[in-house]
Amino acid sequence: MLKNAIVTGYSSGIGKAIVTQLKQNNYKIIYLQNRLENIELVENEVKDILKTKDIDLLVNCAGIGLFEPHEQISTKQIKQLIDINLIAPIVLSNLCLRSLKKTQGHIINITSIEALKHSKFSALYTATKSGLRDFSLSLFEEVRKSGVKITSINPDITKTHFFDNLHFKPSDKEDRYLEADTIAKTVIDILNTNGVITDITIRPQKFEIIKR
Repeated sequence: MLKNAIVTGYSSGIGKAIVTQLKQNNYKIIYLQNRLENIELVENEVKDILKTKDIDLLVNCAGIGLFEPHEQISTKQIKQLIDINLIAPIVLSNLCLRSLKKTQGHIINITSIEALKHSKFSALYTATKSGLRDFSLSLFEEVRKSGVKITSINPDITKTHFFDNLHFKPSDKEDRYLEADTIAKTVIDILNTNGVITDITIRPQKFEIIKR
């Protein structure tokens, strides 16, 4: 029997790779049609889905990056980053949790290596990703008796379109970046683990970026 999964950020990058892996592992993907920054529309859409379906897996993967001096970031940009990277995953978890308790399902939050360190021009992005990681760890303590599993995956630099509009990108040397499929396969490993992996960080062997 197929299990139902909601994956945000499914159209490209890590999210797309996760969808591909899940489809190969007995999951049916439920695609949200509304943009995550419009929380009210997303809430209504998810509530409609839950009227007829139970959710076995929620993967909060959608995210945007912004790495600029903080005083140069507009209020609109601040709100957009927080809405997509932090508020949307928290709201989706809130909406799906009763269903996940019924299925003894799993929430996987894709955060970032920036949730674990403090980088120049990353104050806002780091705040959203460290917030999501701490939310994951705290929520697990709240729901673990119900059988729901919560995992935070903290990937280091991964070669995707995430960097298209940024001032830097991953090096072209293969040992300096991760592939999206590596993160996706890790999701499958986590789902198949007898126990709960609450927090996992994946890094390339070496670090190098190219500045634009």
